[in-house]
Amino acid sequence: MAESSVAILLVWSILFVYSVLGSVDFGAGFWGMVFGRGEVTNAGALANRFLSPTWEVTNTFLVMVVVALIGFFPTANALLGTALILPVSLVLALLLVRSTFMIYAYSSRKYGKELNIVSGVTGVLIPGLLVSVLPISLGGFIDIEGGVPVLHFGRLLSSPTLWAHLGFGLSTELFLSSLFLADYSSESGDETAYKLFRKAALWLGPFTLFFAVITTFSMVGDAQWIVENIQENFLWFLFSILAFLIGYSSLFWTQGYGTSAPRLAFTAIIIQYAFASIGYGLSHMPYIIYPYMTVEQGFTDPATFRALLVAYVVGLLILGPAFYIFWKLFLKDKRYLRQE
Repeated sequence: MAESSVAILLVWSILFVYSVLGSVDFGAGFWGMVFGRGEVTNAGALANRFLSPTWEVTNTFLVMVVVALIGFFPTANALLGTALILPVSLVLALLLVRSTFMIYAYSSRKYGKELNIVSGVTGVLIPGLLVSVLPISLGGFIDIEGGVPVLHFGRLLSSPTLWAHLGFGLSTELFLSSLFLADYSSESGDETAYKLFRKAALWLGPFTLFFAVITTFSMVGDAQWIVENIQENFLWFLFSILAFLIGYSSLFWTQGYGTSAPRLAFTAIIIQYAFASIGYGLSHMPYIIYPYMTVEQGFTDPATFRALLVAYVVGLLILGPAFYIFWKLFLKDKRYLRQE
């Protein structure tokens, strides 16, 4: 495998991990806002209990994505900067507001209501802004004028591809987070919260699949090249659909609460997105941004690549055990999960 292919595979893998963690993290903020307004259920408090220790971990992977992208593909910075400047700037501003409220809310309980609102609103806005980068990379929205890349915002906002991606991104975020929180509720021993999150997942599953199909068809007019590549890599998407059917059907298994059914559902859906991510990534190759920048054109020199690769391998070897300990402490420890 070429060095540039190894580099883009690493970037795509970290991006996939961040997408999953970010979906659960931001989605938990939304559910904390929705279910935190009433006192009938503990679902809102449970979502915030998960959110409390995990938001810092999620941001770690965001930093890793940015550093890997800039380090491995420095030549693509001009185009990437044009494509990312608006959404990323807004995301950073929203993350700053969200993080500030996180800190103050857990220092003083009187900020709890404000935290629920800010966390819920940013939990919807941030993923939507990040997802908007995908249609930009498909081409048709950036032109080179006088040697300078220019992003046409009006053309982007009027494109059905953008809105289809937004619908898919938001439904995916809420679907994944509701599945995870259903499993988290089951692990916590909270049957009422489990039933609420399971019901939300049952509603959101078909919507997510619907938006996935709509997103593909919306690209026919704006990016026919990737539609043709998706057809060539259809086997990965077929595997994705099969994994979805397994995960979604497990939500209907009897006596799901207190069993491995919610864990199986979440795991199968993650596998579904992994297959779809592989298929989409292969279909997008060899372009970073179509048609101006390929993976090979944006790649760094071999010496820098090897140094960065060693640094990432060492970093992941250090972070791996730390994340496992974190998981055992906050996602498996009964004393934390079942606190009042």
